[in-house]
Amino acid sequence: MASSGEKERGFYGSRPALSTARAQRLQLNNNRWNKGLSLKLGAMTWNPGTYLAFADQRTRPAADLLARVPAENPARVIDLGCGPGNSTALLAARWPGAGLEGLDSSAEMLTQAQASGVPAGWVLADLASWAPAVPYDVIFSNATFQWVPDQAALFPRLMSFVKPGGVFAFQVPVNFNAPSHVLLWETAADPRWKAKLAGIRETERGMPALYYDILRPHASALDIWQTEYLQVMEGDDAVYRWVSGTALRPYVQALDEAERAAFIAAYKAKLNAAYPRRADGATLFPFQRLFVVAIKS
Repeated sequence: MASSGEKERGFYGSRPALSTARAQRLQLNNNRWNKGLSLKLGAMTWNPGTYLAFADQRTRPAADLLARVPAENPARVIDLGCGPGNSTALLAARWPGAGLEGLDSSAEMLTQAQASGVPAGWVLADLASWAPAVPYDVIFSNATFQWVPDQAALFPRLMSFVKPGGVFAFQVPVNFNAPSHVLLWETAADPRWKAKLAGIRETERGMPALYYDILRPHASALDIWQTEYLQVMEGDDAVYRWVSGTALRPYVQALDEAERAAFIAAYKAKLNAAYPRRADGATLFPFQRLFVVAIKS
């Protein structure tokens, strides 16, 4: 079932939500990115096939964010953390005349993005040290900055790469108090593997007030809001399959084969108790995301 419900809370002068129809017009069919290629980001291995098993749910926030970007005819646009190009495709559909780029730290990801046929240039770079020679009209990012530390320094630096009057727009997941994450940390604290997993760095926790304070000195206007998507998931172990494409990966990759199997079994059991299947067989998985659209002063 592809449908989901949502509720929205606005912060700091948020505009009314644009129509769902407009966001849906920006959606593209992402099945062509659903490949089984294993990729690396730093020391962590990624698998787009696992990640994009829920392509619609993962790409919908990018479309919702894009619907709130007030740029009409930008000349230069970049998608930071573009991955296999699914969010970049939305930008190409919105602004077909723009000089469009996608940036990622994985050469394999960019190879996959290039093969997707999205009309964009692809940039291999580490976001933490990336410094373009020419500024952009729009810098866009979908679910990337949770993996990048020191956001108090990162965001002002990225704003410096936006032209005056241009837009810096991004969204990050903020589902960290949900059972899916709490139970992951609880399972990781099991004495059987606690020592091995102690060094795994948690993802950054996005906070509306903090992002406001960081960006306000650099922005003439800020639109910050938070949305909870009620994701309707089909099949066995649905929440586990979702998390296995993102937050779970550094944990299981740190364990040997026997430990990994035991860890997954314990975590699955907890998830299935926390997210029981409904009478129709579906699993409901509420998921919160934080959105920011900043207009450069």
